[in-house]
Amino acid sequence: MRPEELAGRVRPVVPDVMVARDEVTAIVDRARLLEILAWCRDEPDLELGFLSCITATHWPEAQPAFWVSYELRSIAKLHRLRLKVGLSEADPHVPSVTAMFPTANWLERETFDFFGVVFDGHPDLTRIMLPEDWEGHPLRKDEPLGGVPIWYHGATVPPIDQRGMA
Repeated sequence: MRPEELAGRVRPVVPDVMVARDEVTAIVDRARLLEILAWCRDEPDLELGFLSCITATHWPEAQPAFWVSYELRSIAKLHRLRLKVGLSEADPHVPSVTAMFPTANWLERETFDFFGVVFDGHPDLTRIMLPEDWEGHPLRKDEPLGGVPIWYHGATVPPIDQRGMA
C-alpha cells in the first residue's frame, strides 16, 4: 500500500494524518491511543502488528512539551505508520502498550529513562540505561549538557554547557 493510500485508509479513524517524505504520521489523543493501536494491529488490510520503536521528543517552550512516537510496521503488507501523542510538561503520562506489543517493554523503559515520560500500567517501569539514583532525564532539552572541569596547563576548561561565547 502506498503512503497516500495508507493515509486515506487511516484518516476516517484518525482525522489528523499527514504524508511527508513518503512517511505517514497520525496524531492521536492519549485517551484513544490503545484503541487506535489495537485497530491498526487488527485491521485486516493494515496488519500493523510490529511495534518497532517508541521514542519521544521534548520541546520545553511548546505545548505540548512532549511528543511520544510509536512506529508500527506491517511485515505482511510492507508498509508503516507513525502514531504520535502529545503530552504536557505537567502531565507526561501515557498508557503502557506492553500488553498489546511485548516489544514495548524495553522501549517504554528507555523512553522513561531518557525523557521522563511515565507509561501507566507498565509491569516494571525502572531505569534501563542509567543508574537508579541518577537525577534527571538526559534527552530533555532543558537538561544540562554536563561534563567535568578540565585542567590544561594551568587553565580550566569548564563543562561545555557552562562555556561563554567567544
